[in-house]
Amino acid sequence: MDGPADRRTETVGSLRRRLAAMLRGAGIETPELDARHLVGHVLDLDLTGVVLRADEPVDAGRIETVMRLAAERIARKPVGRILGTRGFYGLEFALSAETLEPRPDTETLVDAALEFLYNECTGRPIIADIGSGTGAILIALLVDVTGGAGVAVDISAGALTTTRANANRHGVADRMLAVQASYAGALAIDCFDLIVANPPYIRTGDIAGLDAEVRDYDPLLALDGGADGLDAYRALVPQAFAALKPGGALMVEIGYDQSEAVVALMRETGLAAVSTRCDLAGRARIVAGRRRRSTENAAQPGNS
Repeated sequence: MDGPADRRTETVGSLRRRLAAMLRGAGIETPELDARHLVGHVLDLDLTGVVLRADEPVDAGRIETVMRLAAERIARKPVGRILGTRGFYGLEFALSAETLEPRPDTETLVDAALEFLYNECTGRPIIADIGSGTGAILIALLVDVTGGAGVAVDISAGALTTTRANANRHGVADRMLAVQASYAGALAIDCFDLIVANPPYIRTGDIAGLDAEVRDYDPLLALDGGADGLDAYRALVPQAFAALKPGGALMVEIGYDQSEAVVALMRETGLAAVSTRCDLAGRARIVAGRRRRSTENAAQPGNS
């Protein structure tokens, strides 16, 4: 049987199915995937291995561990927090209490950044990631752009410890400097080819209504964007403008209804060629702008 009546004959497959049924009954949105992650974690199997080794028996001690983790998930602790890691852009990143979980929507920012780096930059590009958290954005860029170097900036010392650990894990620590600072004010002037950020952009009044997985486990400092959700952009955009080289770009992730405000802020600050990029759901997710080169005419069409 697949139920708890005879745990001595529980197999990988029956345990996964039983766990998925429990999670589904508790209203978890992705019960099958979560069950595979939790079972695979305890049995040291990847997601494919959980399927391929479905007929193998599972001992009582590991079943007990799986059920303990299931209880945490049913209590709405995110799978990434339970496992201590989260996948992002094909890489695995350690999490900590001081970091956000990197999410698929933010991969849109990495896509846009890589497009800029490959098409617009020559030589050894210098990148800054503001509010680095796990370091996922910057590290994904440095893994792909092997000639690049970067600065990870975060106000949280604990977050920077996690950033450094992830940089070591993925072999880019020798090309990355971690700096504890607020936004981009500590960056050198006229130095960076690209500055990226996923800043806090949730309105203070909306935080209590967030899903428990976010509200109760992601750090408030990385969520709260002030009364209108735009406080971080007001601080970041002018600081980033000063730190960019002529021709350099600023790219930021935004909330679902913030594109017009952030576009206007970038233009008012003096950034040119300001544009938006949508995520896979078709929502404006990224706003990007460039610092004009000295040879560019500020009045050219499309530059304001």
